Amino acid sequence: MGVSLLSSLPAFLVFFSFFTFCLLADPVLGITRHYKFDVKLHNVTRLCHTKSIVSVNGQFPGPRIVAREGDQLLIKVVNHVPNNISIHWHGIRQLRSGWADGPAYVTQCPIQTGQSYVYNFTIVGQRGTLFWHAHISWLRATVYGPIVILPKRGVPYPFAKPYKEVPIILGEWFNSDTEAVISQALQTGGGPNVSDAYTINGLPGPLYNCSAKYTFMLKVKPGKTYLLRLINAALNDELFFGIANHTLTVVDVDAIYVKPFETDTLLIAPGQTTNVILKTKTIYPNATFFMTARPYVTGQGTFDNSTVAGILEYKSPHNSPHSSVLIKMIPLFKPILPALNDTSFATNFASKLRSLASAQYPANVPQKVDKHFFFTVGLGTSPCQHNQTCQGPNGTKFAASFAMPTTALLQAHFFGQSNGVYTPDFPSSPIIPFNYTGTPPNNTMVSNGTKVVVLPFNTSVELVMQDTSILGAESHPLHLHGFNFFVVGQGFGNFDPNKDPAKFNLIDPVERNTIGVPSGGWVAIRFVADNPGVWFMHCHLEVHTSWGLKMAWIVLNGELPNQKLPPPPADLPKC
Repeated sequence: MGVSLLSSLPAFLVFFSFFTFCLLADPVLGITRHYKFDVKLHNVTRLCHTKSIVSVNGQFPGPRIVAREGDQLLIKVVNHVPNNISIHWHGIRQLRSGWADGPAYVTQCPIQTGQSYVYNFTIVGQRGTLFWHAHISWLRATVYGPIVILPKRGVPYPFAKPYKEVPIILGEWFNSDTEAVISQALQTGGGPNVSDAYTINGLPGPLYNCSAKYTFMLKVKPGKTYLLRLINAALNDELFFGIANHTLTVVDVDAIYVKPFETDTLLIAPGQTTNVILKTKTIYPNATFFMTARPYVTGQGTFDNSTVAGILEYKSPHNSPHSSVLIKMIPLFKPILPALNDTSFATNFASKLRSLASAQYPANVPQKVDKHFFFTVGLGTSPCQHNQTCQGPNGTKFAASFAMPTTALLQAHFFGQSNGVYTPDFPSSPIIPFNYTGTPPNNTMVSNGTKVVVLPFNTSVELVMQDTSILGAESHPLHLHGFNFFVVGQGFGNFDPNKDPAKFNLIDPVERNTIGVPSGGWVAIRFVADNPGVWFMHCHLEVHTSWGLKMAWIVLNGELPNQKLPPPPADLPKC
């Protein structure tokens, strides 16, 4: 997986170097790990349909990155495809390493064909599961893979050590070229064509046409404990997930430990990760079990109303040549997942998530707030161009307010060249207040610009994100780059600044990097702006990002040397 710098040396030198390295490596600071990502085209067949996809190292999903808390990662990405590419290390804090964050035209210009870039960052204060994905246009449909962050050497999990650990990545498969799908949608102004299947580790499973042999199989032993590292890498869908006749214990979300709780079903939004403990049955059950995922839907548009299935199979005690035949004859159980629009399940599930808030893993929730922000989150419309027919609401185009620049925001900020790139006047609350979840206003047109919020270093921020009913209430998974945040409160209807803050949880709120703004409701988060740079915040439904449901925060340098963003690396891609 990693590219060893020692691979060309004689064996005895490799051993000597490794032995010396182990003596010198600081267990607190971690070690340096090298990876190489060759972004190439390769053919993949799913649903009896073969197409050329953009992928990393010829793998779909892409290679697994494994590191320990405290390790430095040097990942060289080489672009061999016609598309521009950039890679985001989703959820990594990127403390003073904003040049390595990855969103195109935010922290870097994309890597052009034939070019390369080395992403250089250190993992600080995180352990669990994250993932990496392309962060330009819709390339993350196939360019993604898991990041496994182990605790520092000698530091145990705050739960029993599992027998085995298994990444499970939920994704979407499109028979069409996803770049053509979003290009057409932006041109017509309407919703994009939906995916043809959901996948588990790139495999659609037996419920889809022509896919029985493309099924993820999890083979387990009775009486063992497995840690499942779940990732939702789907482009546009929140997903329910469950395993028939098995209970799961949630222990970690977004690479942060939580108070364990049991559940039959998970809800996981695009951009979110969840670690769960699966305890297998103590004796061979003489049955197999489906693990399935299907969407949680709140919006008005079309969606992929299908179900992906993998199979949990117990290793048979019958070690005979006929054991595979016996397995085909035993019963197969299917999980019962919530209804497609079960918002009450979504709310109850979210309410169970709490930080450990222990001495070893404290919840450092900001108790005082320097700056309050109130953002509405939702889609509006923009007018149809002259002599064009548009397929959005009432002949308009779907739209939101942020316009992507053609120069990377971080470069413009760092070199003091913001003129013509962005303006620092993103409003801290709606310019024209309205009844956000009530009868929508007559005018649904949105203004458009590249506006950012500028924060002094170490500002403590409270942000309330309010869903709107302008084009129908809808859940929005919002992802903040560069920070974890605490989810201190959420509710339905319009946020009441006089009553709702009294109910905020400032003791053990869950800490995340991606949170669902409830359909027809609001969510309140707090974080400390202790990471200088430019940080993207956007809906992780890719179509909403494409329409402009995004913005950026600029955090200024602090006074001390360790509070300043270093200059860009020499190989930073140019626009």
